[in-house]
Amino acid sequence: MRRAGYHSGTRHQVFGGPGASGRMTRPAVTSPMTDFLAVINRFRAEFDPEELAAVLSRYDIGAIKSVEKQLKGSRRSPKMIVEADRGRFLLKRRARGRDHPVKVAFSHAVQLHLLSEGFPLPQLVPVVGEDDTMVIIDDRLYEMFEFVGGGVYGRTLSETRDGGRVLGMFHRLLKDYHTDWGPSRLGYHNADIVRTNLQNIPETVGKDDSVAGREGELFATVSSLYESYSAACERTEEVGFKQWRDQLVHSDWHPGNMLFADGRVRAVIDYDSLHMLPAVTDLANGLLQFSIVGGAGEPQHWPAELDRERFVEFFRGYNEEFTIPPDQLAVVTSLMVEALVAEAVAPIAATGTFGRIEGFRFLQMIGRKVRWIERNGESAMKVAQ
Repeated sequence: MRRAGYHSGTRHQVFGGPGASGRMTRPAVTSPMTDFLAVINRFRAEFDPEELAAVLSRYDIGAIKSVEKQLKGSRRSPKMIVEADRGRFLLKRRARGRDHPVKVAFSHAVQLHLLSEGFPLPQLVPVVGEDDTMVIIDDRLYEMFEFVGGGVYGRTLSETRDGGRVLGMFHRLLKDYHTDWGPSRLGYHNADIVRTNLQNIPETVGKDDSVAGREGELFATVSSLYESYSAACERTEEVGFKQWRDQLVHSDWHPGNMLFADGRVRAVIDYDSLHMLPAVTDLANGLLQFSIVGGAGEPQHWPAELDRERFVEFFRGYNEEFTIPPDQLAVVTSLMVEALVAEAVAPIAATGTFGRIEGFRFLQMIGRKVRWIERNGESAMKVAQ
């Protein structure tokens, strides 16, 4: 029977302090925030007993010994860790908006293919008596995975290199993967939504008291990011982006979507962002996410530079499994600028903040990092190559 993989894992962290994922994360949680999170968790979506019993009956995992809430990840997607005769499992109800059966089936099919080729990911549990890996009851979609233990990213060079190697393996195994389902071809490169978000930021951020009297600085910051994003897009277009070969890419490759053990990637999780794009877009984002440096205090004090050693190790690990053509490598750092701006501006345009961080201060920090990549990225690539 077909099987594939996943894990409950931690949902990826976002910009801020140097959290365990390696991606820039929110500053360390304080006691008041801990209290706040405790309140928020009361509003998490949950399984009711009848629902849980009905779903578990669809899986052949033996007698249930215990069930425990898993509080990581989206609050809209309840999860339970299930101890049964046949092992430990993670049961998940998909959040609304991420529960389209065709899209989920496509994601599961990709995982099945990867697993058959020896890719590191936990297994989906098949449904009893069916050639399927999802359960649909009352218009709700469920999936179960064999639980995989592992740690978070410790920012070691061995973990970083393996993060690159496994991405290269992902691209190699999916280079010629064909499907009737057509994933999105819209990524962070040359995206209208990124420009729209940048244009909307002065209005959303300008409402904050921290911007009072500094509207000119805010406008200059946004204008600089707009110019850097546009220039990076133009450089990438000039070398022939539209003619590059598309393939299935992960589109969310960062340490928070992986489990680590003994300096290696033990499992890759989260296959909800699969796109059809040139593989170099994944490589550029991976290089950014594994080498970016955050800070523990206010964003104005965070360093601008990337970690050059991690940058080099990730790239060299990737090259163990997959090779990007030289003309595409020539604009990797431009794509990194695009990826950084695209990720930073989306939540700020919507809410005026990035998590709990004031949007204006955060954008100023992003501007410093963008300028560092523009000035130093090519030299880092030369060392890596």
